[in-house]
Order: sequence, then C-alpha cells, then structure tokens
Amino acid sequence: MAASVRVVFLGGLGEIGRNCMAIEQEGKVLLIDCGLMFPDADMHGIDLVLPDFTWLRERADDIVAVVATHGHEDHVGALQYLLRELSFPIYGSAVTLGLARNRIEEAGLLGKTELIAVRDGERRMIGPFDVEFIPVTHSVPHAHAIALHTPQGVILHTGDFKLDLTPVDGRRTDLGRIGTIATTEGIRLLLADSTNAEEHGHAPSETSVGAVLRNVFSEQKGRRIITASFASHLHRIQQIADAAIANGRVVATLGLSMKKNVRMGRDLGVLKIPDASLIDIEEADKYKPEQVCIVSTGSQGEPMSALALLARGESKWVKVGQHDTVVLSSHAIPGNEGNVNRVIDDLLRAGVEVIHSGVADVHATGHAQADELKTYLSITNPEFFVPIHGEYRHMVANAKLGYLMGVPRDHVLVCEDGDVLELSDEGLSAVGRVPAGYLYVDGIVGDVGQGVLRDRKVLAEEGVVVVVVTVDIGTGKVLVGPEIITRGWVYAPEAEDLLDEACDRVAEAVESSLASGVRDVESLERNVRRAAGKFVNERTKRRPMIVPVVMEA
Repeated sequence: MAASVRVVFLGGLGEIGRNCMAIEQEGKVLLIDCGLMFPDADMHGIDLVLPDFTWLRERADDIVAVVATHGHEDHVGALQYLLRELSFPIYGSAVTLGLARNRIEEAGLLGKTELIAVRDGERRMIGPFDVEFIPVTHSVPHAHAIALHTPQGVILHTGDFKLDLTPVDGRRTDLGRIGTIATTEGIRLLLADSTNAEEHGHAPSETSVGAVLRNVFSEQKGRRIITASFASHLHRIQQIADAAIANGRVVATLGLSMKKNVRMGRDLGVLKIPDASLIDIEEADKYKPEQVCIVSTGSQGEPMSALALLARGESKWVKVGQHDTVVLSSHAIPGNEGNVNRVIDDLLRAGVEVIHSGVADVHATGHAQADELKTYLSITNPEFFVPIHGEYRHMVANAKLGYLMGVPRDHVLVCEDGDVLELSDEGLSAVGRVPAGYLYVDGIVGDVGQGVLRDRKVLAEEGVVVVVVTVDIGTGKVLVGPEIITRGWVYAPEAEDLLDEACDRVAEAVESSLASGVRDVESLERNVRRAAGKFVNERTKRRPMIVPVVMEA
C-alpha cells in the first residue's frame, strides 16, 4: 500500500491571483508558487492581497522549498512577505528567479533564501519530492509545468500556459514529454490553469502581435511612440524593440521595473537589443520624435506608475502631446478597467493618440483557451482532474471541458481556497480545510482585517459623525457640548440648523441618562451613539459611523 499524498490549496481558486498550493508527502511540504493579488475596488486603501500564511507558519519546519512555475507577480509576488516569517530555497528557471529576486532583494531578504536555477526538462529530488520541470509557453519567458513523481503516481501542475506553435523564442510547450509521461507512468492527477476556459478556440500566437506592432510603427511616421506592457513580458518587449529598430528608432525604458527587467533579460540572453539601439530615458529628448520608442510600465493604470504619471503630466522624464502615440500592449486585469480607462482619458485630453487592444490586436493572451485545454486533456488523459487558477466560473468551465474529454464526472473536483485533497490507493477525496482567507497589505502586512475594511466601507459610503460631550460625573451635569464634528455626512457650514437640532437631541439623551443615575462613561457613550444614530437616520436616511466621545470633567 503506497503512502498517500495531500494537496493543499492556499490561493488562486476562485480569484485571479494569489496562486499558492502545497503538496504534502512523507510529512514534508513543497510549495508551488506564492503569489499576490491586486485589490478590488471595495478594498479601500489596500495595497495588495496575499494568501493566508497561518497553515504555513504551523508547518514551518516541514517546508523543504518553493517551486516557482514562472515569474509573474500573481505567482511569485508574495514570496518576499512569506520570507519575512520563514526561510526556504526557491527553485525555478533563471528568468523566473531573476523576476522574483528583484522584490526579495528590495525587501532585504536574500539572506533568508537560496535561489536555485533549473533547466528545461531537469528532474530534481527536493527533500522527498521527485520534481520535473517541463517547458511551457506563456507570456513570460521560461515558464514551467511541474510534474511530481509521487508514491501515488504523477501529479501534473500545468502552471500558466498556452499551446503557441510559433512562440517568439521558439520554446514550445513540451507536449512530447507530457505525452510520454501519460502513456508510460500515466497521470494520476491533473491540476490545470482555468483562466481562459470560457474562451472558445485557440489563443493567438505571440508572434501575431509582432506583425501588428510592425504595422502600427510604420503607420506612425513622424510621431514619437510610447508603448506600455508588463515589465515581465520580455517577449512583448522584444517584439516592440524589433518593430522600433526596423523603423529606425532607438528604444528607451521608463519605469524602474522595466529598466531592471530589460537589463536582466539582456544579461540572460532572453532579450536581444543591440547596445546602439538602447538609450537612457534622459537622452530621449536629444532625438527627433520619429526616432524614439519609449517602453513604459503602467499598462494596468496603476496610479503611481510611469504611464499614469506621464498621462497626468507629472512625469519627470517625458511630456506628452499631440505628436505622441501611446500603444497599450495589454489587457486590463479584472478590477483594473477603471484605472486603465482613466489613463486613456488623461492621454486623450493631452492630445495623444491611443492605440489599445480594442482598436488593434496589440495583445495576445498567455493562457490556453478551450480548444487548447481540450487538446491538453486529450494528451494527458488524467485519472483525476482539478481545475485551478481562475474565478469560480472559469474553473466550472474547465471542469466541463474535462467531462467532454472523457474524465468521469466523479473524478473531476471543483475546489476552493482552503480545501485539502488526499490522493491515496482508494482515489482522490476531500479530507478537510485549512485557513485560506485574504491577508491584506496596507503599509505593514496583516494589520488590516475584515473589521477595519467594514469601517472603511462605511466611512467611504456614509461618512462619520463625531459627538463630543463633557460631563461632571459627580453632579450628573452636562458641562460642555454636545459638539458635533462631521465628515462625509453633511457639509457643516450648510447644515447648521440640522446640527443644532442633533446637538439638542443628544443633550436630552445624556441629561436623561444622568438623571436616571447612569454614571459610567461606556453606558453614556452607548446612549449618545443610539440617540445620534436614530436622529441621523430619521432626518437624512443615512447611516454614517457614529463616534461618541464622553469626557469626564
């Protein structure tokens, strides 16, 4: 009887981002990815959202390593936060580790990890885990699928992937190796990316974007071109540079992460941009507009990004106007649409021509669509199938593809963050739950909980009313006040009568409480809150946060 293996989902199931999963075998834990998520609009003031590290802290001594499938923030962005509490080595391709290293180094935590580069097709023993790194094509170079050769058979984690037959670097998803595993050892459990499971057909090849970019560049003669894409999308940056150079332009980077990643990509030989064609942003003004292409960060409209500052006229390096064309070579991540639209509007107000994926095919997804997923399922022919990486509806769509391709319905499990699965001789079954809530980053990690977010929501939507009153506990008299200070409920200078009436209502409540013998401050504050809240709701039908302050003389 073979030892069982457990799969623990800590993030990425039911959302776009926070991808994080643990495999448990022989009492040891291997983590696959540890990513972050960007906040929703209702997460007021939150910078980032991380996986819940509670279970990992409890198993700190058992964690042998983290295996990173690729270098996107939603897969490696939370490593710097986990390394503040734990220490472990990180395995991945040189590009993946290069992208992860930037954030870890910024946080001063390189001493708490060892970055171990692996080659395509390499198979390593990491503690008790037999891990194979299979090349896949994605929107960041040198991504991997992970095949775990376990006592319960092969567990295949697809990573983020697409079946691009003409990738920029010629490095295709290794369907040959995946097929060999499927027809020899067999694939016991498939964990597959669901992001584009609802999209019919095949994802367009990344090289198709290059042809469109070359056309765009040739049409923009006499104009300066500024492009925006993810700083990690080195294939896209290569194609932008190729189109620029072919049209007689030099290339300058704008944004710190873009500058760092271009340097890293060139050092690793992934980016091929001649020295003569790459200039510093400070030198851009020495060239005519039609001789320059600027590659910028900020494709998601982040308020403090290089592109957003440029659009608002606040960039230190670049001032834009009617002789500029901005190419947004990306799609907005769900939740970022508003930020992206604001940046486009600001650019248009400045007289800039804007080209985005709604106007021309200047972006191609990095995630497999339905027909590619069906092909993958056909090749792998898994015994059990669990869709991962995506919103719940994406995972349900992926599960339906599994049924369509012959995986028995009772062998397809749609899971959620916190679920624990056990793979044993008897099959695959759910065996429990672990903490997997959101860990919010607002300045310092984890200092914001649901209670604080609820308060922020009320403050944002209804405002706050502070009621201050000073009493003499000994005599039971009101000495000063009540005074009402409000923000976001009514504008005080225009509502003096309403505020005076509110003060009278609160004064009556306090005097009544004191007359009935109430002397403790907490009880008086409760009565102040009740009286003020009732008045505010009756008169304005609003429910602002009421903050009572009762002071003793």
